[in-house]
Amino acid sequence: MAPRRMETKPAIVCMKTLLLLYSFVFWVTGMVLLSVGLWWKFMLGPYTLLISNGPSNAPYMLTGAGAAIVLFGLFGCFATCRGRPWMLKLYAALLSLVFIIELTAGISGFVFRHEVKETFFITFREAVIRYDGRDDKSVAVDDVQRKLHCCGVSNYTSWFSTLYFSVSGIPTSCCISFSNCNKEDLKNATLAAGKVHKQGCFELVVSFLENNVGIIAGVTFGIAFSQVVGMCLACCLSHFISSYQYEMV
Repeated sequence: MAPRRMETKPAIVCMKTLLLLYSFVFWVTGMVLLSVGLWWKFMLGPYTLLISNGPSNAPYMLTGAGAAIVLFGLFGCFATCRGRPWMLKLYAALLSLVFIIELTAGISGFVFRHEVKETFFITFREAVIRYDGRDDKSVAVDDVQRKLHCCGVSNYTSWFSTLYFSVSGIPTSCCISFSNCNKEDLKNATLAAGKVHKQGCFELVVSFLENNVGIIAGVTFGIAFSQVVGMCLACCLSHFISSYQYEMV
């Protein structure tokens, strides 16, 4: 039995080191998701009003998933250091749960991406029609137009049929240059054409999503399948420890 014990013990040390390293990376992933969820909630709150018809649960889901992964990562480090087979099996089960949730979320997002674009079109168009320059959706519309250098839904003419245009003209957030853009010009459809961005915001957002959907999907599935590595490490370490304890008897 002695030679087998001599072979098993270095394998256990190697597996522990790898699993500790993995658990630390897993914990860091949880911290990133937790930070993104909180950032989305407090910094991108108005933008979510343009993506869905009601309050979005995505920030809460990201925050909850991040917090759970942080706890699971800490438990993984503890289980690895303690070297208890049942703890390692439980850690593997938790990783499999995270894997299933992430894989389901990634597939759902990829499959329903067209519905997301349609919802964005409807909500953004309604926000433009009901724009008053003061409410949360109006502020979000201004931010999108200012940061993406776009104007309106399809193009700047989207504003011509709104009540806001008949009173105040096109919003100043559409202006190419704020120093050369006064409100009187924006009330005139002919003069405004040379003062504002021509491209619509919907086209820019959809183009960005379509150009990056492969990258987003790849990262999502890559993170999900990384849990398989953790599951294998945890199960292998549990097996090696159980074998070593058996050999010691």
